[in-house]
Amino acid sequence: MLAIATAPRPTVFWEHRTYPADLAHLRQVRADLATDLAGFDPDLVDTLQLVTSELFANSAKYTRAEPPFKEVIRALSMPDRRTLRVSLSDCGGGGGTPRIPTERTTAEWDWAEGQRGLVLVENVSTAWGHFRLAPWADLGTHVWAEFTLDLVQTPPDLRPYVFTR
Repeated sequence: MLAIATAPRPTVFWEHRTYPADLAHLRQVRADLATDLAGFDPDLVDTLQLVTSELFANSAKYTRAEPPFKEVIRALSMPDRRTLRVSLSDCGGGGGTPRIPTERTTAEWDWAEGQRGLVLVENVSTAWGHFRLAPWADLGTHVWAEFTLDLVQTPPDLRPYVFTR
């Protein structure tokens, strides 16, 4: 018999938020994140806003689907009591997968403007990664970043499912 490994359900799961894949909505993405994380350590919220901004910008850049499907979905969860995970999914059509380029010369790194956001994500998060939602149909890419929580600075009254406003 084949055993199927399943990940444990998140301890806390916030309702997903959906945004048009346009940088003009970045202010709202950041504001919603601050609202959803009310009561958490303010430094952690600032860090998550920074990382989410980078991931949202990448998702908006690589979403090339036509309206009404040109959107980015933000998910937020605590898979356990010590981990907070933010993730964004684009709608595909942009090709490629997120990666930190390693084959650049020093001069090319000095000149480059793109992909530095992923270096930031890698350096301020505990872990990050990505996967294609359905590679055979190019339904998009899901990129996530995790952060270790200080239990003392985590709100004690979190519910398993948090509805967004």
